[in-house]
Amino acid sequence: MPRLGSRPVTIRGFLFSLVLSLSTVLGCVGSAFAVEQGPAADAFYLPPAPLPEGVAGSPIWARPLSGTMALPSAARNTLVLYRSVDPAGNPVAVSGTVAIPKGTPPAGGWPVITWTHGTTGLAAICGPSRDTDAGPEHGYIADIRALLDPFVAKGYAVVATDYQGLGVAGFHPFLQGVPNGKNALDMLRAARVLEPQIGPKYAVMGHSQGGQADLFTAAEGPSYAPELQLVGNVAMAPGTHIADRLAAVRASDKVELALPYVLYTLQSYATSDKAIDLGRILTAKAQPYLAELQQGCMTKALTDSYWATAIAKDQFLADPDLAAFLKMAERNEPGTLAISVPTLVMQGTADVTVRPQDTDASVRDLCAKGNVVTYKTFPGRDHDGVMAAGGPDALAFLADRFAGAPAAGNCADLPKAGP
Repeated sequence: MPRLGSRPVTIRGFLFSLVLSLSTVLGCVGSAFAVEQGPAADAFYLPPAPLPEGVAGSPIWARPLSGTMALPSAARNTLVLYRSVDPAGNPVAVSGTVAIPKGTPPAGGWPVITWTHGTTGLAAICGPSRDTDAGPEHGYIADIRALLDPFVAKGYAVVATDYQGLGVAGFHPFLQGVPNGKNALDMLRAARVLEPQIGPKYAVMGHSQGGQADLFTAAEGPSYAPELQLVGNVAMAPGTHIADRLAAVRASDKVELALPYVLYTLQSYATSDKAIDLGRILTAKAQPYLAELQQGCMTKALTDSYWATAIAKDQFLADPDLAAFLKMAERNEPGTLAISVPTLVMQGTADVTVRPQDTDASVRDLCAKGNVVTYKTFPGRDHDGVMAAGGPDALAFLADRFAGAPAAGNCADLPKAGP
């Protein structure tokens, strides 16, 4: 019986593999790799224990995608469970999606975009691939779909990781650039196993949390996935200045939109670095409410939780122990990165989630490191609005990168999004 690693493939899984293989004969993109069909409904997100043998980027199982992350212009949308690595380098199951264009791939295979999404929450249900029309973050997922669908319509395969801990239950390393980036690269590897006519040339694109992850994915890609060829990347309203955002909420005597994001980051970093003790950062009153952030998604945290009405500075000790946190925050600042390909950064001037002046400063830092950066600002556009406004620019920028056109960047004359 066909097998994936040490896990036997069921008759259902064998038929799924057979259908994919036959699709090649029929002129469609198909796979020669026997991948078990995943269970229906939410059981898909319950990985086998132990995980099947395999390397990072190995598919575990797959099935057709019917959720709202399915791109309407695609020939085929697939939901995938695959192997990746956690922040410590241990194997972990991660979910994601693959969209394949209609028609015949060009010589060299479909060019591919690996998408890194913005903040949806910390709970498994917050994974974009699990979204429905009534999903907790559906408004944001609909904006993502509107951004990505023109790419697949223009002949790009699009792959999208949920990240570790979203989709599949478990720890989500929020704003940890390297592990999120590896999840995105392993998603691309898994997609190329399922769809061999996806070529080796890829670009990265992301928004918000995913803008930060995008920049780390681009920095890590050439060394972590040397079998692939990175051509460019696009970061929309990337999350940066982590330590500054913590300082701002600690000083504020108001309800702050940024507070749940800061607490997501504190919990993420404290889970990975035991030197970060939340009991020495947060008040005794605040600590019991951290559980709320692990159960709901971002919209609930911002509108219907303790944190939606909490006075920001009252959640922190007067003299918190931040030394270990600040070291980890510095390691996750994208302005420190060296990126080998041209980079487009986009920022709306009306953004109140990612401060425009922070993106201005991070772009200056990237330029100072010698990166080739094109910076575009969008007057009057807010945090999610930059995706709609910047989509055509992203499409044109990446078309030039895949075509091998040179990019000079505008580091010598940067615009400003902030005051």
